[in-house]
Amino acid sequence: MKIPVSPFPAGAGLRRTLAWVLGLMLAFALVPAAVQPSQARADNPIVQHVYTADPAPLVHDGRVYLYTGHDEDGSTYFTMKDWRVFSSADMVNWTDHGTPLSLATFSWASADAWAGHVVQRNGKFYWYVPVKNRATGRMAIGVAVADSPTGPFRDALGRPLVENGEIDPHAFVDDDGQAYLYWGNPNLWYVKLNADMISFSGSATKIPLTTQGFGTRTGNADRPTLYEEGPWVYKRGGLYYLVFAAECCSEFLAYSTAPGPTGPWTYRGTVMPRQGASFTNHPGVIDFKGNSYLFYHNGALPGGGGFTRSVAVERFTYNADGTIPTINMTSAGAPQVGTLDPYVRQEAETIAWGSGIETEPASGGGMNVGWIENGDSIKVKGVAFGGGASSFSARVASGAQGGTVELRLGSAGGTVAGRCTVPGTGGWQNWTTVTCPVSGATGTQDLYLRFTGGSGYLFNVDWWQFAR
Repeated sequence: MKIPVSPFPAGAGLRRTLAWVLGLMLAFALVPAAVQPSQARADNPIVQHVYTADPAPLVHDGRVYLYTGHDEDGSTYFTMKDWRVFSSADMVNWTDHGTPLSLATFSWASADAWAGHVVQRNGKFYWYVPVKNRATGRMAIGVAVADSPTGPFRDALGRPLVENGEIDPHAFVDDDGQAYLYWGNPNLWYVKLNADMISFSGSATKIPLTTQGFGTRTGNADRPTLYEEGPWVYKRGGLYYLVFAAECCSEFLAYSTAPGPTGPWTYRGTVMPRQGASFTNHPGVIDFKGNSYLFYHNGALPGGGGFTRSVAVERFTYNADGTIPTINMTSAGAPQVGTLDPYVRQEAETIAWGSGIETEPASGGGMNVGWIENGDSIKVKGVAFGGGASSFSARVASGAQGGTVELRLGSAGGTVAGRCTVPGTGGWQNWTTVTCPVSGATGTQDLYLRFTGGSGYLFNVDWWQFAR
């Protein structure tokens, strides 16, 4: 990702700048590595090695799956060609599942892989996305389906599900089993989906955008209400909520409520004020392990802005009367739910914060961390070592000279708990397992895998695991 303003020479990327930023953070760290940290919190934005946008979280089987758009590096428009998936069991450490859906999935699509949404039903996962129809040149909504939350997804219809030139689909299944698909900019539409989730009954219905229902916009006679795009509908305590992006082109997040899934809607106010270096925003609201969360995007990463956005998350608590409080963007993010178990296999692409690294598909499936250079690192938060670890193993590959994985506690410059030597393996996907002794890794701490070696790319890492 190209950085317009950077302390590095022209052409330095996001991965180099993040390494520099992390170095500054470490230089000013005041807490010794040996000190037990308080409850870990997410680092916002929650993904640092690729730009993400338009979050669509889904809770499934004890994890949050986060579906996002992908802003291309250095973009000066909404240049988006694919979608990404991440997941977390603790809201802090996020696993990169790669790109299971792209424009190429839809033979009839030509461009604009914009904001989509995933819903589960009958053991399948349905991903509704807006793309440009090659035949008509208009924005249309397609639907892809998969048997797993991480895909692969396939085009369910071979044609658009609906098409009226508008965007931002969101699916909602009510308690009675009736499913709805909402979408729209500048209008707000819905259809009643059939049980197969890839067809609908009747025709598209336009929801009246009244000022009572969606607030009053000033200075724009053509758009009298605040509603702009990005509808997110859910039900809580018998009340239906519709959170949306309001009033382009410096959007904030607002919401309305209704006694039913199609209205009548009553405007309730601001969820998240205008903040961050992005003129758009996009909501995603879930409950997970007893807490409520708001996902959104901003331009907080190096090189970030209105066309290079990044997803973040905040935990919040509803007011006693069911209203949503005003939620502000933070860099600290949501607190960790539970801890991370280092004594089971952990994917290297499970990351709280990555400095310098990138990810790529691994030959054995899933993803691996790659493009590692000297001084790069991965932070994993809230690692529960308990009484102590005795050894560390990692699955690695190197088409070069290899290097060293340093296990540091508390910070990238913290106490060294162990060092594992990575040899050259004769190829970037020729995998071997290395093991080294560990000492001092006790209690619950943040763990840094710091990578060292010579010049150029050093090695790839697929997974890691400690032994007690």
